[in-house]
Amino acid sequence: QVQLVESGGGLVQPGGSLRLSCAASGIISSISAMGWYRQAPGKEREFVARISNGGQTETEDSVKGRFTISRDNDKNTVYLQMSSLKREDTAVYYCSAGTTNGLVYIWRYWGQGTQVTVSS
Repeated sequence: QVQLVESGGGLVQPGGSLRLSCAASGIISSISAMGWYRQAPGKEREFVARISNGGQTETEDSVKGRFTISRDNDKNTVYLQMSSLKREDTAVYYCSAGTTNGLVYIWRYWGQGTQVTVSS
C-alpha cells in the first residue's frame, strides 16, 4: 500500500502562484510514476501532469508553460508548481501514484485532495 498526502492548496489571486506537494509513504518501490489530477465543481476529474521515476514528464495543454511537475526522490515527494493562475484553475487537486511502462499509466493510489481557489 501507498499513502499520499497533499498540501499547499489555498486561496490565490488571478496571476498568482502556488506550489502543491504530495508526500508518499508505504511501499514506495511499488510505484513508478506520480501525477496530479484536478476536479472542478460539476466537472469530471481531469489530468494535469505526471512524472515517471525516470523523470519523464507530461503536462496537459491548458496548463503547459504555467504548471511544472517535479519530484524529490529522497523525500518521496512530488510537486506541482503553479504560476499565472487563472480562475478556471479553481479545483480540488489530487495526487496520484501508480505504475507505467512508459506508454500506459495505471493509477493505483490517490490522495485526499487539496482545494485551490483562484479568486480576487
